[in-house]
Amino acid sequence: MRDETEVREQYEFLADQLDSEEMRHEGVRELFTHYKRALGWVLEEEHM
Repeated sequence: MRDETEVREQYEFLADQLDSEEMRHEGVRELFTHYKRALGWVLEEEHM
């Protein structure tokens, strides 16, 4: 299992990618949105 710091770094990277102007294609944006949600759930579950 990854440590919290690594997961947070990946979450922040994906959030930045979603905000990027290069992410105009809806399929790519949707894919990153799913990853972002999944990482958020992992972080929430570990702190419950």
